[in-house]
Amino acid sequence: MSHRISRQIQLKSRPAGMPEPDNFQFVEVPLPEPAEGEFIVENKWISVDPYMRGRMKEGASYVEPFGIGEAMEGGCVGVVLESRNEKFPVGCHVLGNSGWRDTWISDGERIVQVDASSTPLSCFLSILGMTGMTAYAGLLEIGELKDGDNVFVSAASGAVGSIVCQIAKLKGCRVVGSAGSREKIEWLKEYAGVDEAFNYHDTSDVSSTLKDHFPDGIDVYFDNVGGDHLAGAIDNMRDFGRIVCCGMISGYNDEKPKPGPANLFKIIGKRVKMQGFIVRDHESLREKFLTDMNHWIDEGMITWEESVTEGLENAPEAFMALFNGDKKMGKALVKL
Repeated sequence: MSHRISRQIQLKSRPAGMPEPDNFQFVEVPLPEPAEGEFIVENKWISVDPYMRGRMKEGASYVEPFGIGEAMEGGCVGVVLESRNEKFPVGCHVLGNSGWRDTWISDGERIVQVDASSTPLSCFLSILGMTGMTAYAGLLEIGELKDGDNVFVSAASGAVGSIVCQIAKLKGCRVVGSAGSREKIEWLKEYAGVDEAFNYHDTSDVSSTLKDHFPDGIDVYFDNVGGDHLAGAIDNMRDFGRIVCCGMISGYNDEKPKPGPANLFKIIGKRVKMQGFIVRDHESLREKFLTDMNHWIDEGMITWEESVTEGLENAPEAFMALFNGDKKMGKALVKL
């Protein structure tokens, strides 16, 4: 039996509505000795993401739900402590999906080594990780972005939205974003470089607000919210516009699903393409994504924010904060 202990956050019960602290439990379990071909990783950073809320529910989806009494999963980056796998020597840094714990064991399947010599480890979970790749693939491949497009991004100061805004600006587009606080609006204008931004708390009619910002209509809507933002965007889409369905966080905690937009029929007459996507389906873009993103970072052409929570035991708190759009800025991470 190994002397090592894995501290981890397990799903204790399935939330009804908004997740609460009682839905999680902090436990310690023995970690077995690594077998031939295996290695032990100590996490340094873990990611908390809105999609994890879907995995807390029962039922079929594109990924299996979290098991009750089992450690939750998610993006993580850490250092190899012990190894019986020559491809992953002690001291190397790796990116994996065994978050929500401090140590874990792997055989190397679906694990990627990362170079932390000149790049902060946290970046591999944010700008250079799933977050950046989601923005890149969603906007350029699903959204079929064209130079000069009018682009609307909801949750524009969030992990994905903030990168979408900046890529669109780099591609010569006019960009408007929505966010939930004055500070976020200021950040979008000063740092992300959007043309306009509005606080959705200050409008009772998103459709009218979008009409003011897009008198000629929207070419691409990058949807992170759903609800009234999606309905408002549909009202204002141009013919042959594209709606990129990345997330619909406004409904993730609904105990009963709300009806879809009453104006959905408009996508027919406007010949709008509306498509959901999962980033893992776009691995063919990874090399180009990393080339472009590293270039933009090196040239100071793109910026990003990270909301950091300290301590594994506070991971549930960091996760629950995702659903208060007024507080979180950029990518939510937990530092171990």
